[in-house]
Formats: sequence, structure tokens, C-alpha cells
Amino acid sequence: GLLRSDSIPEVGEDAAATVSMAETLSEEEQDELRKELAKVEEEIQTLSQVLAAKEKHLAEIKRKLGINSLQELRQNITKSWQDVTSTTAYKRTSETLSQAGQKASAAFSSVGSVITKKFEDVRNSPTFKSFEEKVENFKSKVGGSKPAGGDFGEVLNSAANASATETIAEQTEEETH
Repeated sequence: GLLRSDSIPEVGEDAAATVSMAETLSEEEQDELRKELAKVEEEIQTLSQVLAAKEKHLAEIKRKLGINSLQELRQNITKSWQDVTSTTAYKRTSETLSQAGQKASAAFSSVGSVITKKFEDVRNSPTFKSFEEKVENFKSKVGGSKPAGGDFGEVLNSAANASATETIAEQTEEETH
């Protein structure tokens, strides 16, 4: 039965020759099997010839269309990419990454808003106001009677220029004495 140690005939071997005489096949059954074997081998040979002819025809059509191996590879890659992008897993991953990008963008925007608010808080703090007033006083003493106000950057620039002018004036005085 199932645990027989008889070998299975290889392709092209005479299957009938491997049938043991101990088998209880009648001569008629053996003849029938030989006919079936010959028929299947003939069908296999015919199918191989048809396949070879189809492959030759395919190559000829591709040659006429100017399709070469590189173009086929590109088409296969494009088709594979389309297959990948249409999968549920890809769509889910893409949606997840898109949401993560949106959340990161919102987080960066929030950080920017927080920093801007902190700068506004510092500028409106009593310490900064006091410092700004001291700079304005210094500016008015050094720079003369320019109108007060302007933004902090202008005040600092004026103070720096006035200080540089004062230093140059002192050096000139020392050189003339």
C-alpha cells in the first residue's frame, strides 16, 4: 500500500517497466495504462511545442513594438508599485504618516506661538520696561534732544553710535592736548 518502497518513475522512464510483476494488474489493465502513458507523454510534448511557438511569437511582437528588456523592467516596476500602493497596508501607513506630519506641523506651530508669546511677555515685563527706560535716558543724555520713542532696536543702535562718537571725541581731545 502506502508504505511501498518502489521508486516513482522519472520523466522519460518506461513506467510500465517499473511495475512489479507481483502487482495484480491484468494484461488488459497494463495495456490500458501503457496507452494512457503514451497519450500523456504526447500531450506534454505537444504542449511544450505550443509553448515554444507562443514564446517565439511573443518575442516577435515585442521586437516589432520596440519593447526591450529595460522597458519591460520599467513596466514591471510601475505595475508592482501600483499594486503596492493599492494595498490596504500601504494606504493605512500613508494615512498614518500624513496624520503624523500634520500633528508635527501643528506642534511646531504651537512652539512658534509659545516662543512669540514669551518674547511679548518679556518685552512687557517691568524689568524690560525699566531697562528700556534706562536706555532711553542714556540716549537722551548722550544723543541730545532727539524725540523719545522708537523701537528698542533703534534705541540700542542710537546708544551704540552715541557711545562710539563720545569715545572718538575723547580720543581727539587727548591727542590735541
